[in-house]
Amino acid sequence: MKSLLIDINKCNGCYNCQIACKDEHVANDWTPIAKPQPDTGHFWLKVTDVVQGSVPKVRVRYMIDICQHCDDTPCMKACKSNAVYKREDGIVVIDPGKCTGSRNCLDACPYKAVYFNSDLNIAQKCTMCAHLLDEGWKEPRCVDACPTEALQFGEERDLKDLLADAELLHPEYGTYPRVYYKGLLNKYFIAGAVYDPDEDEVLEGADVTLTNKAAGVSTKLATDTFGDFWFERQEPGAYRLKIEMAGYAPVVVEDIELTKDLNIGDFEMRKG
Repeated sequence: MKSLLIDINKCNGCYNCQIACKDEHVANDWTPIAKPQPDTGHFWLKVTDVVQGSVPKVRVRYMIDICQHCDDTPCMKACKSNAVYKREDGIVVIDPGKCTGSRNCLDACPYKAVYFNSDLNIAQKCTMCAHLLDEGWKEPRCVDACPTEALQFGEERDLKDLLADAELLHPEYGTYPRVYYKGLLNKYFIAGAVYDPDEDEVLEGADVTLTNKAAGVSTKLATDTFGDFWFERQEPGAYRLKIEMAGYAPVVVEDIELTKDLNIGDFEMRKG
């Protein structure tokens, strides 16, 4: 069974995958797998810029949305014309010759990955370039175009090691996708900086301890040469922060609510 791995950590936002999808499907008829994709409005693979944090602790990362090619397939169940089917390799396809334009599959897809082509009166979505795979290609165009290997495609058994720590997008939907992710944007960073206002200098090497109050788990790190600290990929919830350094009075911050990537600011430490 085919699977796709999307590693958000490796994506540099070049948009090659999205452009390659357009290049392959706009104005090209790949019946019986797919009719031409419209010039505008459809993103069978969509890259979205996500701005995290606030100035000066800001990052831009990139989310990649695509049909999840679910094993328990809501769009297929909703289709009354039997146009949606799952191939033996696990790829879910909408047969353009059978689609009657009811739009049932659009409403049924919890990932909103199905689009409607009003000119052709059919539903359309990612096909994993099944027409190319049937001709001997090893991977879809989006994967072939990725320069950072953020996208990897193949038999699930061959990707087993890479998928060991991967996650599903919205596992609560219970659709059992064949698309896996690393670095999903469902965990957040807490960042800040430490300085000595009397010396007007940042403090390198200060010990910063972050404690998840519900779990009772603490993570400890030291500030860098810029006096910065970044706690990566923390679960949402309530936290307590403590900053310590020899010769300085400790700083404690209670009741930090983490619901998004958070810059909690610059902290003064005074000798005492």
